[in-house]
Amino acid sequence: MVKTMRTLSFTLGFRFSTTLCVYAYMAFLCAIQSPARAVNDANEIRALIGATWDKPDSKVEIGPVVISGSYAVASWTQGAHGGRALMRRGDKGWSVMLCSGDPLKESRWLAEAGVPLSDAERIAKDLASAEALIPADRREKFSLFEGVVSMTGGHHSP
Repeated sequence: MVKTMRTLSFTLGFRFSTTLCVYAYMAFLCAIQSPARAVNDANEIRALIGATWDKPDSKVEIGPVVISGSYAVASWTQGAHGGRALMRRGDKGWSVMLCSGDPLKESRWLAEAGVPLSDAERIAKDLASAEALIPADRREKFSLFEGVVSMTGGHHSP
């Protein structure tokens, strides 16, 4: 009876510790996968914007790119012009929802454009931090885009 209880105790303890290790390993994988996915997503966004609006004599400089969930804001400049693009990840990858300037810095405005509030708040906060690291002369160009241009009907010139 004592031997059976020790075996049972060992078996349960072993199973518990094995399960705990598996969960810890899964959490670790999720933690290291997230930054890699964010980098891949940012690169996909840069590639899409570049492929759409780069000109032979004027490349689009994209960055920072801030991502939360299935939404992102990419700040961009092209020569003397600049702005921000609201992006959404769908079944076929990233697409540009709209282009604008300063409205895309505001969580309230992002939420009105269809971004879930928690993502909108995170994007606004992270964008402010990321753009603060950009040289002032380039950062000022992000505000030059006037109005809001919806991109759901096709691509337009920035």
